[in-house]
This record gives sequence, structure tokens and C-alpha cells, in this order.
Amino acid sequence: MTIRSLAVVCGAVLSSFLLASAPVAAADSPSPWVTAWATALQPIPQISNPPPLYRAPDVAGRTLRQIVYPTLSGEVARIHISNAYGKAPLVIEDLRIARSGGGARATVQAGTEARVTFGGKPMVSVPPGGEVDSDPVRVGISAGVPYAVSSYMGREQKLIAWHRVSSQVNYLSMPGNHAGDASADAYRQRITQFAWVTGVQVEAPSSTTIAAIGDSITDGMRSSLNENRRWPDALAHRVAQSGDRSVAVVNLGISGNRLLTDSPCYGDALASRFGRDVLAQPGVKTVILLIGINDINFAAMPAHGGLDCDAPHTQVTVDSLIAGYKRVIAAAHARGVRIFGATLTPAALPPQREAIRTEVNQWIRTGHAFDGVVDFDAALRDPADATRLRRAFDSGDQIHPSDAGYSAMADAIPLQPVVNAAKK
Repeated sequence: MTIRSLAVVCGAVLSSFLLASAPVAAADSPSPWVTAWATALQPIPQISNPPPLYRAPDVAGRTLRQIVYPTLSGEVARIHISNAYGKAPLVIEDLRIARSGGGARATVQAGTEARVTFGGKPMVSVPPGGEVDSDPVRVGISAGVPYAVSSYMGREQKLIAWHRVSSQVNYLSMPGNHAGDASADAYRQRITQFAWVTGVQVEAPSSTTIAAIGDSITDGMRSSLNENRRWPDALAHRVAQSGDRSVAVVNLGISGNRLLTDSPCYGDALASRFGRDVLAQPGVKTVILLIGINDINFAAMPAHGGLDCDAPHTQVTVDSLIAGYKRVIAAAHARGVRIFGATLTPAALPPQREAIRTEVNQWIRTGHAFDGVVDFDAALRDPADATRLRRAFDSGDQIHPSDAGYSAMADAIPLQPVVNAAKK
């Protein structure tokens, strides 16, 4: 008996992860805009007395300064704002972008600031579930350089959704509009989440974007804070080092995310969010997909406390995971986007779950459903024990790579096929 026949997933589960349609896919219509930086949002559990990791800061009437690193240069930019998961309008009263002072500081470089407007107005109100692009702003974006995006929030604004694991320190001010402050004096609180600002796009009609999407291993969990040591960062560096300045790399991983199942903490299933988070990004021509280990693992996790982020504990099979991959592949191909499948990395799983991972990896390598394969498993596994990470690549929890491990993942990506796919 194969692993595929060990369990049966309810048909209702299989039908529930329909791909969300993208508002407008980059591949559908010519556009001068290309995504240079992006992140994906997840809901904040709305419960009384949440654990510290899920306690949203008070943002009402304060200024949030977020540090982003675009991977593509351009003279003109625009900011993408999302009110995904919002139950009320998202109100931003003032939005500015400036070159960051660098390091773990909230300062910006004098003379680099530009006000961002929406329909010519400094304030924007985004309806619940809505998204909006700003007016074009001439700011001069340089790839690999940090920029501060400062948003003065409405006086009734609440933080409903975020990107929880940013691996980047961002800053929250004292009450008041400090979007135009060059100094850090008003920014007294540090947070490690992104919110509302989900994209920075540049006017670069001859350029394209590679989107990395997946779970915490793509998100960069346990990589060094503020140092951009996630594997998509290392891939962006490889692309730049090759001399190609026309291809961006953006990270749309969400820690805890699953392919097939939604989570109260980790957001919509990747098969559901793929349209919104990837296909709607202007300029995306190639995707690298790494997802599935949480589908395999969370099913066996015990329920815990008043906030069970791993719920529902959905049992998966090799067949159900393959069906999910095929849905994502079909959605990508329908928009003219090429998609590379990445093998699932070692996670010291018990034998039954390890058998599922092994069979899924075999299908990714030999199934010929993806446009190409990235063998992260082969790059990271211990030669003496293929079920575990090589010690030098283990961050210490036997699941998430170290900085060296993330670098090895980027090195394992076949650069020319991936870049060439982005240019076709």
C-alpha cells in the first residue's frame, strides 16, 4: 500500500481551496509597472487576551514607519495599500517615502522625502477588503537600498491584519503625524511586522519580477534580524551579482502557511491567496513555490490553549497535495506565468509524515507538472541522514535553516533558467 492510500481527505476540504481571482494579472495586460518589493498579509486573531505574539499595537492616530528593500531600480514609484481582512475602512491621512537612514534606526535621509498621494489627495480611505495603488511619485528607487514608508493613521484605525514575521524592525511613533520627520525622536516603539503597505512598484516596462511564495522557510523565519538573510534575499543578490538589473525578486511567504487549509493565524491557504498575492503583482513572470510541510505536520499537532493556530488539523495525503499543486500551476499558466516547484526540506518528521514528504518530493522532481524544479531538499539534507538538515544549515529547531542554510538554498536555484523564464 502506498502513502497515497493511507488517508482520504473529505471532498468538502478539496473543494474549499478554490483559487482567488486576481483583480488584474500582470500577464494579462501591458503595464509599465513592475513590483520591486512586496509582502503578504495575514489576519490577526480577534480574540480577547491574545498571547503576546498576536497582540496588535495601538496604531490609532500614530505614524507607522516601515523599512523596505526594493530589488529593482526606477525613477518613478507607487505604493500599493491593502485592507485585506479589514472590517472597516482603512484610513491613512498622510503617507511619505524617503531613503532610510539605515541600520536599526528610524531616521530618514534629509532631502529624499516625497509625499505620496491618492487621486491627488494626501488622505486615502480604503474600503474593507479593498486595495489601492497610489499616484506615481518621483522618488528615485535604487535596488538594495532601504526606504522608509511612513503612514500617519486615522484616529480610529485598528490593526486587523499584518505580515507577522518581517525579520525587519519597523517603528511606531508617539501620537501625531510624524510622517515627515527626518529624525527618530518621535518613534519610541519597535515592532517586527509589516502592515497595509504590501507593495512598492517602479516604472520599468522592460523589467520583470520573480515571486517567491511559501511558508516560514520562504518567509525567512529564524534568519538574522535586519540583515536580509532569507533565501529570496540571497537570490536577489545572486541576480544582481550576475549583472542583470532588470529582474526583481519579491518574498510572498507567510510563516505557518499551508497549501490547502486556512488558518486563524497564518492566513488563507496558499492555493486560495495565490491570485491576490502573486498573480495580481504587476511584472511577475516567474514563481518559485515552496509549500506543503505544514500541511503534513500540522495535522498531527495537538490542540493547545485558547488560540490554536494550527487548526483545523486537516489530514492530507500525497494525492491531495498534488491536486493542490496542480491547481496553483494551472492558475499560473492561465496567466502566462512560469512556475518552478521546490522540494520540501528536511524537518525531522516521524516516519509516516516523512514518507509523505518523500513521495511528494519524488512527484515534484519527476512529475513534469512544474516548468522547472528547485531541489532545496538535496541542498540542505544531511548526507548521513536525509530526514534531517545538515548541521551547518540548521538554525537549531531542525526545521528552519540558518543564514548559511538560506544562502545554500539560493545557491541551489538554477539561476539562468529561472531568470530566462522571467524574461519570456
